[in-house]
Amino acid sequence: MAQQFNTQAVHAGEERRKPYGAVTTPIVQTSTYTFTNTAEILDFMRGKEAEEPGLHYEYGRYSNPTQTAAEHKLAELEGAERALLFGSGMAAITTTLLARLSVGDHLIMVSDCYHRTREFAMMFLSRWGIDTSLVPIDQPQLLQDAIQPNTRLIFAETPTNPYLRVMDLERMVEIARQHKIATMVDSTFATPVNLKPLELGVDLVMHSASKYLGGHNDLLAGVVTGSHFALAQIEQARGVMGGISSPNDAYLLLRGLKTLELRVHQQNESARHIATALEAHPRIQRVYYPGLSSHPDHQVALRLMTGFGGVVSFEVDGDFDATARFIDRLRLPYIGPTLGGVESIVQQPAALYSLRRSERAAAGLKDNLVRYAVGVEDANDLLADLEQALADG
Repeated sequence: MAQQFNTQAVHAGEERRKPYGAVTTPIVQTSTYTFTNTAEILDFMRGKEAEEPGLHYEYGRYSNPTQTAAEHKLAELEGAERALLFGSGMAAITTTLLARLSVGDHLIMVSDCYHRTREFAMMFLSRWGIDTSLVPIDQPQLLQDAIQPNTRLIFAETPTNPYLRVMDLERMVEIARQHKIATMVDSTFATPVNLKPLELGVDLVMHSASKYLGGHNDLLAGVVTGSHFALAQIEQARGVMGGISSPNDAYLLLRGLKTLELRVHQQNESARHIATALEAHPRIQRVYYPGLSSHPDHQVALRLMTGFGGVVSFEVDGDFDATARFIDRLRLPYIGPTLGGVESIVQQPAALYSLRRSERAAAGLKDNLVRYAVGVEDANDLLADLEQALADG
């Protein structure tokens, strides 16, 4: 019988009987692994060549028992054959792109992607003879028109940061398959609780596991999931480039994943409640949240997602300085650049992007935009705090 998500989150990927009878998977804190004799080494090498490795490990840059358990759990939750864990979300993205693309290839990337992802494609991949085309998230015809004979990959992010645009993944996959092009999605904001891109035909799904998957703002990790075939080349590149996750972070990730659905459901509900209230507030100009009918991608989100996430972006009345003062008056959320943890975190994206107004405008970041990443605090407390900060303006 198929298990429900919460049950998988607690039990999947981990051995039933763990060392020493422990309930939790232990942290195997070692960089290297020893062999009893040469015969054991040869057995290990034969298993590697046959792509049937046993329980023995070789060196920490390739794999680790704690990391393996986290990978197995992540694969189960995403509905994938395999998962590969990395030291950060960007390590997952950059390693995958370098593994999948070669000199002369062409990449299509949704223009709303995380700015560091775009920066890697436009500034680094271009040095190595890989061209990138940026396309709007909501215009399939432009995506179709951007395809070239040497296009090898379409990369999308959904929902996006900070405007929470939602890609029509079904249409993207349809276009990609017509041209035999692979697809990859950054699903960090959605999590496997709210969206399963692999079930929609996407080839590779990645997450910054530092966010919702870890859930406690205490680890750095990234993950790529997909089929055994799709991940084989990426795993080889990870072993060469060394972007592996540490055993400690893998352990923290295992712990965080056990409460993923509980946290995300609460964050979904709290964010919806806050977004609805803010949309009616006289000092709020606009709210960006896929669960609202006013959002440009609401219908797509309704069709593809089971929840709309824990991030609410909105524009307040006033300029850069007035927006900064509003944020400073908030008492519950921390001010910072991340999201997805149990603590609410707020930011003024323009302030963290650039000191130059022209650069902020070029990036599409309005000075009065606020991104509010809802934690697991009581939604009414968070809303009351927002209202007092708005009233004091």
